[in-house]
Amino acid sequence: MANRANHPILLGHALLCTAALACTAPAAAEPIEPQQAAAQQNVPVASDARLAGDAKLTRFVLDLDKPIQFRAFVLDEPYRVVIDIPQVSFRLPPGTGTTGRGLVTAFRYGMVMPGGSRIVFDLAGPARIANSTMLDAANDQPPRLVLDIEEVDRASFVQSLRADTRPEVAKPASSDSVTAVAAQPSAPPTPPARPADQRPVIVIDPGHGGIDNGTQASGEIEKNLVLAFGLALRERLESSGKYRVVLTRTDDTFIALDDRVRIARNEKAALFVSIHADYLPRNGADVQGATIYTLSDTASDAEAERLAEAENRADAIGGVDLRQEPTEVADILIDLAQRETRTFSNRFARVLMGEMKTTVRMHKHPLKSAGFRVLKAPDVPSVLVELGFVSNKSDLEHLASERWRSKTVGCMAQAIDSFLAKPLATARHAN
Repeated sequence: MANRANHPILLGHALLCTAALACTAPAAAEPIEPQQAAAQQNVPVASDARLAGDAKLTRFVLDLDKPIQFRAFVLDEPYRVVIDIPQVSFRLPPGTGTTGRGLVTAFRYGMVMPGGSRIVFDLAGPARIANSTMLDAANDQPPRLVLDIEEVDRASFVQSLRADTRPEVAKPASSDSVTAVAAQPSAPPTPPARPADQRPVIVIDPGHGGIDNGTQASGEIEKNLVLAFGLALRERLESSGKYRVVLTRTDDTFIALDDRVRIARNEKAALFVSIHADYLPRNGADVQGATIYTLSDTASDAEAERLAEAENRADAIGGVDLRQEPTEVADILIDLAQRETRTFSNRFARVLMGEMKTTVRMHKHPLKSAGFRVLKAPDVPSVLVELGFVSNKSDLEHLASERWRSKTVGCMAQAIDSFLAKPLATARHAN
């Protein structure tokens, strides 16, 4: 399965380079100078620009006639995001950028020096650049510059600001441009940024939390049992050094189901594992063992219909904007992505069952499918594991046992190793 930024069917090849132009952005209240018509020959053309998303994560998409190099960074006082690009002929619809969406209150664009253009986004508050990609033309769609802006707190913003490594301006500018640039405060030199972490991301989702206790029996509460298991699994996986592990919650906090899925998608996770414990209130004391769930075909079909709705197409699969696609094309692309994801989810479920059954008691029907909302990411292989039944005395003793937990964590870690060692799985993380 291809990484969402490198999906062979949907995305083409991503191109992300350092631009030759980077300098301090002009003040937010000042418009950027219009481009000079004489300098627009043989330069890339920007034909459309749009915003999508909400106040948590906002996406900017710029349609071009050819791929370009670019450099994106954040600025403070006021909060801004800047994209420096080679000179571009902006042939955008009238009024583009005057209204905002989500984290962006407005944006403006234009040529700032001979051979160099810039796009400046005014932000409603502190934010970071979560993703920036140049997509090649694919499936009759033009090359696209895609920028994701994510809400952060002030402390995180300051940290990302300090980590910014904007290069020196590589191309000489005119005397007027040099004067304008010199008038801006220069950023202090910073050490080179660390290379991006290329390890597969595993998202572990301890169920429930906060006001949602989950099931409980004999003084044991599901939300506490699964959190302890999730923390132990993270420790085991991180100790191998093979993965970057993200927990949807690390304490007694309530996380909405849709937010759990969003975390996995934002992290471009290789695998999403939701941890729960089951309960049968009546005549269920004899039912025991672990169960592994994948998304049912019926629930998947219903989710595909929802994703295909016009208002949901901006980020339906792998960050691909399907709003401009004809309905039949969008349906095909969504179906292809979901089928691929279901195949990998089912494969991991079988691998996990094979590892667990050697040391952990399994339910008589250990592999099942259902419409759990946390399994509905269309582009992240996902399983939900019911570790056992708190309504069964023996299972509950196991769930509360540190020895049992360590043994089961070991089985799950081995299953993840085996699954991601397969060629088709590891191809998903190629860059």
